Parts: sequence; C-alpha cells; structure tokens
Amino acid sequence: MTDPIDAASADEPGFAGFDPAPAPAAAAAPTPYRVLARKYRPAHFGDLIGQDAMVRTLTNAFAAGRIPQAWMLTGVRGVGKTTTARILARALNYQTPEGGGAPTTDLREFGVHCREIIEGRHIDVMEIDAASNNGVENVRQINDAVRYAPVSARYKVYIIDEVHMLSTGAFNAFLKTLEEPPPHARFIFATTEIRKVPVTVLSRCQRFDLRRVEADVLVDHLAGICKAESVDAEQEALAAVARAAEGSVRDSLSILDQAIAHAAGRITLDDIRSMLGLADRARVIDLFEAVMKGDIAAALGELRAQYDAGADPVVVLNDLAEFTHLVTRLKLVPEAVKDNSLAQAERVRGGDFAQRLSLRVLARTWQMLLKGISEVKQADRPVMAAEMVLVRLAHAADLPTPDEALKLLRDRSGAIPPGNGNGHGGGAPRPPSGGGNTALAARPILASANPAPAPVARPVAAPAAIVASLEDVIALASQHRDITLKLALERDIRPVRFEAGRIEFSLAEGASRTLAQDLSRRLKEWTGQTWMVAVVNEEGGATLREQAAAAKGRRESDAAAHPSVKAVLERFPGARIIDVRDPRAIAAAETGAAAPSDDDYLPDAEPLFDDSEPDFDGIDF
Repeated sequence: MTDPIDAASADEPGFAGFDPAPAPAAAAAPTPYRVLARKYRPAHFGDLIGQDAMVRTLTNAFAAGRIPQAWMLTGVRGVGKTTTARILARALNYQTPEGGGAPTTDLREFGVHCREIIEGRHIDVMEIDAASNNGVENVRQINDAVRYAPVSARYKVYIIDEVHMLSTGAFNAFLKTLEEPPPHARFIFATTEIRKVPVTVLSRCQRFDLRRVEADVLVDHLAGICKAESVDAEQEALAAVARAAEGSVRDSLSILDQAIAHAAGRITLDDIRSMLGLADRARVIDLFEAVMKGDIAAALGELRAQYDAGADPVVVLNDLAEFTHLVTRLKLVPEAVKDNSLAQAERVRGGDFAQRLSLRVLARTWQMLLKGISEVKQADRPVMAAEMVLVRLAHAADLPTPDEALKLLRDRSGAIPPGNGNGHGGGAPRPPSGGGNTALAARPILASANPAPAPVARPVAAPAAIVASLEDVIALASQHRDITLKLALERDIRPVRFEAGRIEFSLAEGASRTLAQDLSRRLKEWTGQTWMVAVVNEEGGATLREQAAAAKGRRESDAAAHPSVKAVLERFPGARIIDVRDPRAIAAAETGAAAPSDDDYLPDAEPLFDDSEPDFDGIDF
C-alpha cells in the first residue's frame, strides 16, 4: 500500500533530471511554557485555599437552591477573585456528558462546559474588563444582550472584573437589569476597591470578602507545587516567599517562578534574599538587639554591612518593624511561636525578646519605625536617613517611657526609677565611652542576664500646696493638667464663701451636678487635706470668666475714652479695639514682680492711660 505522503510526493512536479523533493517530516509543535500562576490555577472549590468561609456559604446555598442573581467578590490582588468567578460560572452550568446534572459545587469531574469556562472561552460566559468598558454604551449593550437565552449552557453569566471602574452613569444604567434580570442570566462582579462601588449596586448583590491567605497555608501550598514541579526548596526559603507575597497567592507563585529560574537548582534562603533584595533574617534580629541595647555603634555597623551586601534601607527598616510586631505578638499570644512560617531564629530569639521587653517599649519602637520608614522613602539618601532612624531608636533606649517620666515629675527627683521600661528591673548604667564622648546608652532597655542593681534615689517630698483663694484652686488644677475641672471652676462656680478647708458656692446654669464631689476629691489628692466643698442656695458672685470679661470690658471702655484712641476711631471708620495690654503687666512678667490686679483699672486707681502722652503703647487694633 502506497503511503499517502509518498503518493503526494510522487504527484508533485520536479525539475528535469531531478527527483521530486521529499516531503518534510511533521514537526511537533512545541508546547508554550505556562507560568505557575496559570498552570496551578484552581479549577474547583476544593482547590481554593484560605477562603473556607466563602466556600462553605456557597456550598450550602447551592445545596439549598438559594442561588442569587449577582455576587460581589472583593479582596486584594491575587487572592482568587476572577478564579472564583469562573468556578461559580462552572458550578452554575455544570452538565454531564449524558445531558444530566444541575447547579452544584461538586466539580471534581469535568462536565460538558467546564473546560471552556475555566479557560475563559465559553460563548455563554462573558468576561468583561470594566477598566476598558466603563461607559453607558457598554452597559447598554449588556442590557440588550441579556434578554436573549444562552446558546448552549444553562445560564448566561457575565463576569465583570474591576467593576469599580464603571462610571456613575454606567452604574445607574445597570441598576434595573441587576435588580430584575432574566431567569437565565447571572452576574459576578470582582473589585479591589469595594468602597468605590455605589451602595445601590452592593445592595443588589451577595458580597464575599476574599481574605489574604495566611503565611503557613501559603507555605504548604508552595511546598506542594514544588513537589509537583520536582523542585527542591528550603522551608525557610518558601517562608520568605510567603512573607514577600503578603497573602497574595498569585504574587507568591510569581516569586516562586522567578526563584526557580534564579536558583537553577535547589532554592535556598540566600537565593530569595539576593533575588528580592531582602536582609538576612538573623542579621535583622542582631540589628534589633543592638538597637534595644542602645549600642548605636553596633547598630550603624550592622546597617551599613547589610546595605553594602545589597539590602535596601527601606526593606531593612520594614523587616525591623515586622520583627517588632512579631515580638509583640509573641508576648501577647505565646502560642504564635508554633507558626510554620517562622524561622528557627525568630522562634527562639523572638520568644526571648518577648519575655525581656515590655509592651510600652515595643509600642514606642513600632511608632518610631513607622515614622522613620516614611522619612526614608522620601529621603534623597535613604541609607543616611535610615541611620538617623536607628540613632533615634538607640537614644530612646535611654529615655523613660511616658509613665516613668510622669512618675519622675510627680516625685520631683532626678533619679531614674529602677524599672527600666521592660518591667523586670533595671540594668546597670554603662560608663561613658572613651575620648570624651558622652555615652549614648546609659540605661539600655535590654539588660544583661545578671544585671547589677541600680541605685534608688530617695524621692524628695514636694512642698504642700498653698490654697488661699479660688484662683489658687484653678492654678492647682492647671498644674495637674485637669483641664476639665479648670474650665468648670472658671465657668460654672459662683463663689459664696472661701475658707481654709471649706468652699461654698452656687452653680451657674448648665453646670455639672457632681462638681462639688469632684472638686473635693481632687483637692484631697492634691493637698493631702480633707476639704468640705458644698453647693448652697445663696446668690453667689460672678464667675471668674464673667469677672474677666467685665475687666476686659472696662479696659476697652477706658481705652475708647482716651482722646488719642477716640481720634483714631473717628479717623478710621469701622476700626475697633481688639485688645488692651497693660505695659505694667508686661514689665512685671519680665522682672518677676507681681502683676497688677483688675482693681488697678478702677476709677480711683492710677490711670492706665496718660492724656499727656499721645502714644498708643499697649493697644492693639
């Protein structure tokens, strides 16, 4: 039997004296490479990772036949919004080759339409990019087409990606169709900016928030893919990939794809660091320890060494902040040490720091790092800005926390309390370094294993406060920063009698009914004496605020009566007196002498203005 190819060759014409050219062998078309993010894209709900709540809800809804007309899928990039939309379209249109089947979430076997839907080429499943089809005319085309029945599937499904990119008019044109679509139509929306979607659209959809995938789940997923691809990878390398992906499955697969090509063999942690410009995790912990000890020289040297090795200063500070957060988490949740995404150094040394550092110190370090990272990002020379951030952090190791500073002020002693901010007693102060330089860490936060006891200074007893008038009480409230009580004393009290240990007053309209009890309690705390504070039904005097307003009014009226001021006011219509300042009060403040009282402005007192002097010193217009 003649081979078809040979027969075809025999029929081909040839040149005289030459045999016909032999037919070329059929060359197999090379299979194009598919990136891991596409190759291992989930095809059914069992493949989705980290979205258990959504899968359970959808499974129950399909089993009960409670299928809505529209879903809204939201979440950060790479968590599976578009993939979930395709799986939903497959579940809606599932059909066996025999023609049976119904909407189901059991999609382990491929049906008639499944492969085309997963590959995004089914005629009844339309995937629309709202970024490039965001006008009213595009929505009008959908409204016109949705009326027609599907060609071959059970439902006509519209998947609209980045739906928040639709214009306001397009959203409004969608509302009627979305609320009452034909029975054969379903809509699936996906967006990363859920706040930009109008509430009128959200109210017509069932919303699912796809979560970031946990690091340990992502590490297990990457390990399974490496096994399927016959790639050897260290567990710590996969953990670094998961941390860099920040919960995004697509990002983690893209980084893993790049790491496989970068390593050209076994993927190690050093490969991931060099590829992504990450700092060595152990060296970041060393840097954290140097900063917490206040050893600024070691901290700057470690930062410079990491920078010379190729680490980005912003990445180093971000890793430092991440480790600070890890230590805080280990302090509050000790069971977190079992996290598979943590390296061995993070488990051991992080747990040690969690025991030795207080929440106050960790919170202060976190806040300073957040501010420092933004400064480094904006700096022209990031490494110098990062060094200054470390200087501030190391210097803060010597400073008391806010509650310690308040205690110092309250005790009126210049000694630092023995608790050094870590809640475990103080470490011995370090002597100044040689060469005449002042020590940068006289009181390190991280004390040594056997710290020497710090000398405890005997607090100096504060002198008893002298309270002889209501003004003294207000000054005492201001000194203790009780602004609420200070304002109430100025605004709501009409004094009746004031004696040592006893205050009687009436309340102004709108005053707090517990003002007397609050004042008595605070005076007991401030003076150490028991005060009898009572509200009486007698007519009290003016409040201090009313007295101040009256005094100001008298000063302004006296100023307005001055001939020179009167001439200015007549010369410039619309001019008015804003304030009157007494030069004697200013001079008294500069010399420390007693300031003139409001009685100095009474008619029988020395006049504030001298008619013989035409200047306007002390008057603001």
